[in-house]
Amino acid sequence: MRPDDSDDGSFSSLMTTSMVATFLNTTSSPVSPGPSSPSFQMAKSTSFVPPARPSSTPFPHPETRSPQICCLEGSESSHDASGWDESSAEPVDAAAGSPPARHFEQLPTEVHEAILDHIFGYCVSATSRSTMRISSLTRGWSTALRHSRRRELTALALVNRVWSVLVQQRLFRHIKLKATLDSINNAMDFLVERPHLSSYIKHIEIWFPVFQPTYGPLALSNTLTLPTVTTDGLTNATYTLPGNNCTLEQVFQFVAAALPETKVLTLEGGERRKAPRVVHFDMRIPGLAAEDRQLLPLTSVSTLVTKGQWNLMRDGDDFKVLMKALPNLEEWQGSYSKPKSKSYITASDFLPLLPNHVTNLSLCMESDYRREGVMPAFYYKVAQKAHLCSSMARILPSLEHFAYTGRVCHHFFDAAMRLADPLTTRLKSIDITVKNCCRQSFSFHESGSGIQDMAFIEAFEKLVVSAVRSMDKFKGIEYLRIRFVDLDSVLPPLNPYFLMQNGKCTGVWSDFIINEMNRVRPNITFPGLSDTFGNIVYSKDGRMIIAPEPSRPRITSLKLSNYRSLATRITIQ
Repeated sequence: MRPDDSDDGSFSSLMTTSMVATFLNTTSSPVSPGPSSPSFQMAKSTSFVPPARPSSTPFPHPETRSPQICCLEGSESSHDASGWDESSAEPVDAAAGSPPARHFEQLPTEVHEAILDHIFGYCVSATSRSTMRISSLTRGWSTALRHSRRRELTALALVNRVWSVLVQQRLFRHIKLKATLDSINNAMDFLVERPHLSSYIKHIEIWFPVFQPTYGPLALSNTLTLPTVTTDGLTNATYTLPGNNCTLEQVFQFVAAALPETKVLTLEGGERRKAPRVVHFDMRIPGLAAEDRQLLPLTSVSTLVTKGQWNLMRDGDDFKVLMKALPNLEEWQGSYSKPKSKSYITASDFLPLLPNHVTNLSLCMESDYRREGVMPAFYYKVAQKAHLCSSMARILPSLEHFAYTGRVCHHFFDAAMRLADPLTTRLKSIDITVKNCCRQSFSFHESGSGIQDMAFIEAFEKLVVSAVRSMDKFKGIEYLRIRFVDLDSVLPPLNPYFLMQNGKCTGVWSDFIINEMNRVRPNITFPGLSDTFGNIVYSKDGRMIIAPEPSRPRITSLKLSNYRSLATRITIQ
């Protein structure tokens, strides 16, 4: 994809000519404008004398340019096609000590990168956090620096030699591969023929297929029939378990051999009914026993993203094998596709095994942002065997940034506070999205969620109070957000949340919360406290309508005692 070295493309020449001509016409001495430029005939006349330099000019030395105007076609002079006088001394950049760029590709690299950033989007280092907000841990890497128009953008690498490198760096920065033997072998052959591309790849995303179409009249016992749209219309296609998937060991061998500078590794296990577990090792190959096998270490990887995590890690042994192969891991973003009792139970088992060198953790157990009328049946099994809050509390003191989506209660912060040492904790930010608050009572009226469920509102208040109280031990927390998201809420602006950022608190409040915050952080303020939500009325069809107060464009103060009126359906004015 590199242009020929002898090619001095017309695009570069045209850009250089235009830029230099513009420079000559617009960078004259900063004096008041004089008469219009002389005509072409006057310029050719030898009797023409240019005007004298005004005495008010701040530049004491005369210009080095020739007074003769000769950038027009047909002029006879020693100037080149760009209008530059080669017989005179080239002006030197006093700061850089070198002549200015005469060709487009000779412009500073920062200029080329600025142009490409405008086209591709700004590139941020995979290991840098200086340009990221403190709460950006919840932002996934799934679409980072992936472009839908990659094929069209490859043509930009042919502009010149400089762009060839810069464009390829952006195009190959994040690649995605299917975890099959054919796909991995093709990628290896491609990189062997183009070894310079390997160093450009910083994020490798590998997804494991969970089914493949089965052709033929006979269906096997492990097949699954699904409706599929074909050229002939809607038909039933038969799918079976994939037979050409590579093992996790082969994935790590490929990354270690072909991608030595990878910083972010994404593994996607997929999701389907009774999905197969990703095979870690091929036991058909003779060698060590299963418990003694290890993955090839990837020392360059600092961020691990696991999606469809149930298919990747189903017990503590799977977790230990994966973490041991990433000795320099600093950030882990894990998520499950569907809520399962086994997900909570297994996560409770292996989370305490998290290595101390992992300082940033983002864990998503459930991503269905809707309220619950009652606790789902699968969580009854979880409550009898494990409590994820206790496991997360054990690792919180060793983290710097923590983000979580799922079921949580005030015991999480209470337990973490007992285990934390104020002299050694490094925690800076906490971002929690509450699916529901785990409680001991499972009665129908005390286990749901939503703004009209007072049992949930009271549990949410206990969670916030416990989080505020824990800052007595976690002295370094600068950002704290606890929120409940309900996409079906009757009044979305009233979904409870608590946010502490930049020395201010917004969201839910009560006298207890304010008193605790004044005790642990006296410098934190609660601006704009209000005793009401605004004007809430009921329409004729029973729907609630809210109108914020004129002085507040949006609701940032939610007094917790007012939720009781919503639960009893009393109109608030």
